[in-house]
Amino acid sequence: QVQLVESGGGSVQAGDSLRLSCVASGRTFRNYNMAWFRQAPGKEREFVAAISWSASNSYYADSVKGRFTISRDNAKNTVYLQMSSLKPEDTAVYYCAGDLFSISRRHEGYAYWGQGTQVTVSS
Repeated sequence: QVQLVESGGGSVQAGDSLRLSCVASGRTFRNYNMAWFRQAPGKEREFVAAISWSASNSYYADSVKGRFTISRDNAKNTVYLQMSSLKPEDTAVYYCAGDLFSISRRHEGYAYWGQGTQVTVSS
């Protein structure tokens, strides 16, 4: 079992950058596929990015491709989301998710979730 804790959110201006971190408990983090999702007020949770357990594969939503980068440091049990050129439409609660077997763009594909970190981008 894995427990996930996100950090790094905040309030920024359009065009700024932020790096989110998600620290996982447990010795088997390196075996988990990890992802970031986000949920804006009144909207459904949407896929942002995912990375395989070995970091050999990563996937992005079209809306963030070229601006966001997902990475992981298995020695630190941490997955990151580097966000650049932020836009007001990136405003949301960002969630870290993990799963031992699945790497998916669907939130149903992940068994473990953090509590989220708020990102607010003003114009």
